[in-house]
Amino acid sequence: MPTPTQVVALLKAQNIRHVRLYDADRPMLLALANTGIEVTVSVPNDQLLGIGQSNATAANWVARNVIAHVPTTNITAIAVGSEVLTALPNAAPVLVSALKFIHSALVASNLDSQIKVSTPHSSSIILDSFPPSQAFFNRTWDPVMVSLLKYLQSTGSYLMLNVYPYYDYMQSNGVIPLDYALFRPLPPNKEAVDSNTLLHYTNVFDALVDAAYFAMSYLNFTNIPIVVTESGWPSRGDSSEPEATLDNANTYNSNLIKHVLNNTGTPKHPGIAVSTYIYELYNEDLRPGSISEKNWGLFDGNGVPVYVLHLTGAGTVLANDTTNQTFCVAKEAADPKMLQAALDWACGPGKVNCSPLLQGQPCYEPDNVVAHSTYAFNSYYQRMAKSPGTCDFKGVATITTTDPSHGLCVFPGSLGKNGTSTNDTSSLAPSSNSTTSGCLSRYRYSGDSFTISVIMCGLLLLTSATFL
Repeated sequence: MPTPTQVVALLKAQNIRHVRLYDADRPMLLALANTGIEVTVSVPNDQLLGIGQSNATAANWVARNVIAHVPTTNITAIAVGSEVLTALPNAAPVLVSALKFIHSALVASNLDSQIKVSTPHSSSIILDSFPPSQAFFNRTWDPVMVSLLKYLQSTGSYLMLNVYPYYDYMQSNGVIPLDYALFRPLPPNKEAVDSNTLLHYTNVFDALVDAAYFAMSYLNFTNIPIVVTESGWPSRGDSSEPEATLDNANTYNSNLIKHVLNNTGTPKHPGIAVSTYIYELYNEDLRPGSISEKNWGLFDGNGVPVYVLHLTGAGTVLANDTTNQTFCVAKEAADPKMLQAALDWACGPGKVNCSPLLQGQPCYEPDNVVAHSTYAFNSYYQRMAKSPGTCDFKGVATITTTDPSHGLCVFPGSLGKNGTSTNDTSSLAPSSNSTTSGCLSRYRYSGDSFTISVIMCGLLLLTSATFL
């Protein structure tokens, strides 16, 4: 993994302004000093019992991990434990005490208005999550949840929830459509409808968030906001995880970013964006477990983007490519028949200008379906402003930062020989495609400025001004 200094250099290079740590690592907090980056620190689960049983232990933790670093390091939140009710249920009886003891130490130092305290939950604590209006928290934990929600309400904090449509999709045995999990557009007759509220759900993410809102309402709490503290999609998996792919990870995270930054909100709370952490900043090659567990990152351990996220009008997100030079190319191992079908669509209904592929034209050679598809796919991708999902073509295309131009064949989006960007000027057509410890990145949107924040050894936060 990169050193703290290297990590902070990456954050600054990417204009990441918010970071969440899965612990309170001193070297990392020191490296973050004087950067202005807002930091969320965490109490690891293995320290929770001690803190939850002793006000003095909690005060010492705050003194050592918070007071020693502020205001030089801009700490703005503390996450106490992680998925405690499901991962460490024996600590459940002291969970709320731990939050209160931590908060008391902040009050004593006059930091309670600056630093919020909460605890992340797995969405699995919500039972019967669809329809959302019938959802409720596992009643085993009602005493804990009522006490927790009272605390969050009284301190102006928020419910932290980890939301993974990937796992919901995998565990549904085909009941949940992949497009529904990936935020891809659905025809109206395919949308999920809550029969009690008649609210329409176009994606798993919104349904789970609203299920949490309704579960809180069931306990008579209606004014506590939700922050999604983890969400993402793995870019690689083993044979039992066929949907853990680069394309799906890019599609999910790109569409999630677009969903949040558009202030779409959820059907229950339209227009109120849900602040969201995307898991995670770096791949974790040494992490035990399945292949997918190692491959949730946006960057590899060397800081190289695993894939490049895009937002229309916002340029490249989390990438070293400051010139926004990305291209859509055909996958070398793709089925030739599928490539040909996608090529036919791009040059036909997709309205790509494929005349450079004609015999005697500069992009005719090499005369094979992979080369011709690459030109057509990239032309469509560039013309659609590199919008999420426009480099998919039913799985036979992928994004690259390598310019595929060759000889006199200069691809749309290439800087070309004279350094001037070339673009297909054909009329736009509607898209047929929708489109050990780890470290995280969070995106924040405020007004018309787009910045990024990171969870070190964790996540990525998308948020709008709504909850800032």
